[in-house]
Amino acid sequence: MKQQLVLTQEWDKVFPLSDKVEHRKVTFETQYGLTLAADLYTPKNAEGKLAAIAVSGPFGAVKEQSSGLYAMRMAERGFVALAFDPSYTGESSGEPRRTASPDINTEDFMAAVDCLSQLDNVDPERIGIIGICGWGGIALNAAASDPRIKATVASTMYDMTRVSGNGYFDSEDKEESRHAAREAMGRQRLADPMAMAGGVVDPLPEDAPQFVKDYHAYYKTPRGYHVRSGNSNDGWRTIGTQAYANSRFLYYINEIRSAVLVMHGEKAHSRYFGEAAYHYMVEGKADGYNFVGKPNPNPENKQLLIVPGATHCDLYDGGTEGYIPWDTLADFFTKNL
Repeated sequence: MKQQLVLTQEWDKVFPLSDKVEHRKVTFETQYGLTLAADLYTPKNAEGKLAAIAVSGPFGAVKEQSSGLYAMRMAERGFVALAFDPSYTGESSGEPRRTASPDINTEDFMAAVDCLSQLDNVDPERIGIIGICGWGGIALNAAASDPRIKATVASTMYDMTRVSGNGYFDSEDKEESRHAAREAMGRQRLADPMAMAGGVVDPLPEDAPQFVKDYHAYYKTPRGYHVRSGNSNDGWRTIGTQAYANSRFLYYINEIRSAVLVMHGEKAHSRYFGEAAYHYMVEGKADGYNFVGKPNPNPENKQLLIVPGATHCDLYDGGTEGYIPWDTLADFFTKNL
């Protein structure tokens, strides 16, 4: 059953609206019966059927932040672009709030492709996706699942299944650590299944790691703060990512035939996720992967782009130096859509 969402109508993004695009809010349904809220950006005075791009991420964020900026910048360059709130997040439906699921989140991207495919001004054979941060890994999983996705950008990506199961930098990649985490999750389900965790720490400790400081500089300041963003506030459900720790997104990405661009900052703490995903996707093996597959049948359309000087969060909005190579992304989609 289609759910009626009450959507904010005033402009409440963390970036100004470009005068080169038209904007409207839309909704669409997933195959899990959820209704997702989205912002649709269209280049002004565009005619005919255009290539289109669906965008989501970072993990726990909302369309008023980084994904909306990416969508708007792509619309400025001639694409129809859809930035959506994932299931259980932002203005989209789903209870309990701020819950994550490997299969539901992958379906979110495929449902966005459904939505774009049915628009009168979109060529359904020319649809790509952009996943940012945790949604970079989800984007690769969606591309491996759905050949309708003709081009994929994974920007400053996390593999949420890897970090959930192995810890940061694979520091907890052992059975004992995973067992202890599973026991803790079991206790949490009985104690308080609605408890939240994972939001950006505030106030910021003086001894916080640099990447935590970078998150704070984005999510807890006017640069990126948004009231509906879990990362800006109290995170997501503690047990809401339980299934991620026992899943692996990227098992079949070595079989993605369509074009993929993995983009990461040179100084990003998360760079190892993107580099490993790229090498496994092309070669069928990589550090941090316990499985070995066959080399990709189409390696020639896979790219790894390391942005000099950029940190993880610099690729959320460009940072102070304008690190996001918007024209490079547009050229990638123009070539492959």
